[in-house]
Amino acid sequence: MSTVTVTVDVTPAAKIRPWDGLQQTCTLAWRNLVQIKHNPMELMDLSVQPIMFVLLFTYVFGGQMAGSPDAYLQYALPGIIVQNALFATMNTAMGLNIDLTKGVLDRLRSLPIARSAPLMGRVVADLGKQLWSLLLMLGLGMLMGFDVDGGVPGVLGAAGLLLAFAVAMSWMTLLIGMLVSEPEKVMTFGFVLVMPLTFTSSAFVRADTMPGWLRAWADVNPVTRLADAVRGLMTGSGAVAGPVMWSLLWAAGIAVVFVPLVMRAYRARS
Repeated sequence: MSTVTVTVDVTPAAKIRPWDGLQQTCTLAWRNLVQIKHNPMELMDLSVQPIMFVLLFTYVFGGQMAGSPDAYLQYALPGIIVQNALFATMNTAMGLNIDLTKGVLDRLRSLPIARSAPLMGRVVADLGKQLWSLLLMLGLGMLMGFDVDGGVPGVLGAAGLLLAFAVAMSWMTLLIGMLVSEPEKVMTFGFVLVMPLTFTSSAFVRADTMPGWLRAWADVNPVTRLADAVRGLMTGSGAVAGPVMWSLLWAAGIAVVFVPLVMRAYRARS
């Protein structure tokens, strides 16, 4: 008998350079955006719900909350925009969960691409959808009489702050999408998370009108900080520096906590 020894030359996989990882992220982001072309109803979903929120909150609650729909619009529109941005992050988590359940993410992970590219690609793509909804609601609000006294710099600042916070929140909802077994559960857990945050904040009513115990929470609620910052930037009124600073700190803190958790859950599913 003779023993045959087979030597296999194993070459370590080349590391993905940052520039290549960025290109791969952009490619996957485009892959997620181009789906709208084949499924126009997705764009309809991104348009109908924001419009409905603006119209319902203004004309149903406006008279009761501020004496007239026009007066309430000046206060509530920035809060509605913030609420919509946070709800939209659940779509990011749902898209990820669908890719997981259909095996799309497994195929992507088998490619020689940056490990984070599939996740970042989805987050970046959904930022484009967030921007579309923001512009749609702001345009509708201006047609209804919303005064953008903050001018172009204020609108750009509010949009940048809102998108930065949405990126951080996306990682929180991505963890939900990574852990649950079905897309429907993403929406269930997402509503449980986002609904209390938005309705116990100053997005729709002033915090000083709430009971003392609830006001104490509303004052530290990150959505309160974000809504106040976006409102101040867009309308050019009220203190802006404090809410903007706290919003950025909250966004950074959320990202620091949840990005590693998502990546760990992502590796665990490899």
